[in-house]
Order: sequence, then structure tokens, then C-alpha cells
Amino acid sequence: MVASNKITRRWILNSFVTILLILISVIIISSIAIRSFFYSSVRSEILSRSSVHTTLLETYAANSPADYSNEVRGLVEGFEDKDKMELMAISPDGRVVITSSGFAPPDNMFMPDFESAMLAGERTGETRYSLNGENVLAVTVLSTVSSEEIAALRYAVSLNKIDQQIILFISLITVICLCILLFVITTSSYFINSIVLPVGKVGETARRIAQGDFNVRLKKQNDDEIGELCDTINDMAEELSQSEKMKNDFISSVSHELRTPLTAIKGWAETLSTDEGTDPALLYKGMHVIISETERLSQMVEELLDFSRIQSGRFHLVKDHLDIIAELSDAVLMFTERIKREQMTLIYHEPDDLAMVYGDRNRLRQVFINIIDNAIKYSNPGDTITIEVGISPGRVIISIQDTGCGISEADLPKIKAKFYKANSTRRGSGIGLAVADEIISQHGGTLEIKSKEQQGTTVLIMLPSVEK
Repeated sequence: MVASNKITRRWILNSFVTILLILISVIIISSIAIRSFFYSSVRSEILSRSSVHTTLLETYAANSPADYSNEVRGLVEGFEDKDKMELMAISPDGRVVITSSGFAPPDNMFMPDFESAMLAGERTGETRYSLNGENVLAVTVLSTVSSEEIAALRYAVSLNKIDQQIILFISLITVICLCILLFVITTSSYFINSIVLPVGKVGETARRIAQGDFNVRLKKQNDDEIGELCDTINDMAEELSQSEKMKNDFISSVSHELRTPLTAIKGWAETLSTDEGTDPALLYKGMHVIISETERLSQMVEELLDFSRIQSGRFHLVKDHLDIIAELSDAVLMFTERIKREQMTLIYHEPDDLAMVYGDRNRLRQVFINIIDNAIKYSNPGDTITIEVGISPGRVIISIQDTGCGISEADLPKIKAKFYKANSTRRGSGIGLAVADEIISQHGGTLEIKSKEQQGTTVLIMLPSVEK
């Protein structure tokens, strides 16, 4: 579970923190934008009102200059939006002449917006300040009419309700962001359960397999990449289990194969050493057994060495042009007497033509000896071993067929695998065919095996030929 904890921690540090920072940024930017929008809307509304009032003031000054002050008073007192904002008429010296609320403001009223408009010579001045805990926006618009009594109109509006609206919208956005964050956490929990935890189980299973527990298997939850990984791990465990079984069978088989000739050699050596009469027939028989079993041990050791060289990449061929039929005939000749002795029939007609190939003479003969030896081992008295050679343009096909016990359909695909023995009742190390297949492959040919149980086996060796 260490791996899953690391992945979870990395997700929290990367994805979760990133999403959290994005959502916080959204809240901050949205707050600024909403506040700016609402305050700009209020300011735009005030400027819109001031534009109407400026037009009215210009009309009053043009039509009835004598009653201008009264007209302004009537405009301020009759201000239709007095429930939303307060309208004030300001004299040139900064005194509030009249207000829409009817209350007389203090003489030293704080009006930086009026002062900034007058000093800067701008048409409008604006300020935001707090009065008795209330946030206020004040906008002063200078009058375009020259008058000794009225210099500007000042609009003051409370921003409390606007601030409440802003807080409401920001709260709504915050709730939405929190919902998004909650959704991310929920979906991430599913992610951890559906991906991270299975990955942890895969790691734990892989460690158990590495420790030699090849029977452990992963349960496939979903048909996705994790499911494919589970299948791969299970297949690997199955292959390792088979390899372990074949290795154990191989060790057991080799141990048996070594023990049998060693027992025979030791037994005959002890017999001959204690035979004071030195019977020639007994001596001949004993020496024949010792030599035969010694050759058998030597052949087994050579197979093991060849397999080791193949596994380490140190298996090399010494190639030359040779007649493959001559090498096959020599191999057949080696087994002729043995086949007769074991009451089997050999059918072999040596072709008159030459079949030239470019290869290693000793290694190809080793392949023939191994395959013919297998044909004998897996046959019974009365069976027939048939060896044929076919020559076609560009290749030579050698067929070695027996009518022995055959190979089951389940074992046939694995018969050339290392350590594999289809029939454990017959002697052999289980690596001869693997070595033979490698030798033929390095000659650019193929070794194919066709077999049916209780009907026999046919081995086809196909090699590329060269011009005579």
C-alpha cells in the first residue's frame, strides 16, 4: 500500500491543491468583478440622474433667471428618488444650501468629492466613505449655470443594500465552488478506490510472486487498463508457475537420469573389482555397460552445457559446406543396431543425390541423434521408425517419423520449451528438443513437430540448401 499512498499524496499535492487554488482565484476575481459591477452601476445611475438635472438647471436659467433659486429648491425638494439617495444643492463656498431629505446638515460636512471637483476643475468628483458605520458613495456634479447661490449638485447614496447584494452573490459563488470541491473530492475517492487501490494490490501481488508464491492471483474488477494489467500479472504468475514446475521436474528428471547410470557404473565397478576369477564374458559385459552409461552421462552433460551456452548467448556455430544426407546417414547408422535390439523396424533409404547445406557438421549431427533417440525412447517393441529426405529447390526436408506413444494435444505446443517433458515415464532431461530447435533456427531453418496421442510423432527438419 506504500505505492498507493505515494500516488494519493502526489494527487493531493498536484491536482487537489491546483483545483483549490483555482477555485480560490475564481472567488477572489468574481468578488472584485461583482463589486466593481455593482458600484459602477450605482455610479452610472447617479450620472444619469445628474445629466437630467443639469439639463433642467440650464432650462431654468434660460427661461426664468429671476426664479432660478426657487426652481432649484423645488427640484431638490421634489427629487423623485429621495428614498434611494439624497440630493443636495451646494453653494460656491461649500455650504449645503438645501437637501432632498429636508434635514439641515452640519456646517463642516465632510465633502472631499466637492473639493476635488472644484480644485481639479473637473465636472464631477467622487468619494466613498463610512458614515456612522454606513458605507456611502457621494458624487458631486458641478453646475454648468453660473450662479452665486448654487455651484453644484451632490448625490449621496447608501451602499449597505448594494454590499448585501455583493455578499449574497459572493456567498453563492463560494457555495458553488465548495460544491465543485466536494464533487472533486468525491470523484477522487472513487478514483482512489478504483485505480490507486488496485495498483497497490498489483504491487503487493507482484511482491508475493517475486518471493516465490506463484499461486496468487489478482481479481479483475474492470475491463480497462487496470484489468489488462491484472490479466498480465496473472499470466505472468501462470507462466512462472509453469516454469517453476518444469524446473522442478527437470531437476527431478536430471537427478534420476544421473542416478541411473551412476548406479549402473558403480554396481559394475564393484562387481568387477570383487571378481577374482576375472571371467572374460562378465568383464566384457561390465565394461560395455560402464562405457555405455558413461557416454550417456557425457551426452547429458553436453546437453546441459549447450543449453547454458544458449541461455547466455555464447552458443556459436562453426559453419562449412557439407552434405546433409551424409551426416544424417551417419546418425542413422549409430542407431541401427539399437533399433534392432529393441525389436523395432527402421525404414531408411539413403538418397543418391547430394543435398548441400551451409552449416555446422557436429551440431546438425547432434540434432539428428537427439531426434532419432527420442523416436526410439517414445516407441515400443514392434513400432516403426521411418526416416525420409525430400529435396526441393532452395531447401532440404528431413522427416523422422515413429509410431510410438505420441504427444497429447495439450502438450504439443509446449514440447520445445525448456525443461518440458510431455511424458515423465520416459528417460530424458527435457532440454534436448530446445537445444535442437535453437540449432536449426541458427541455421536459418525450422523444426516442426506433428503428433497424435497413441498414433506416433513426426518431426520435420527444414534447412536452406546451397548450390552444389
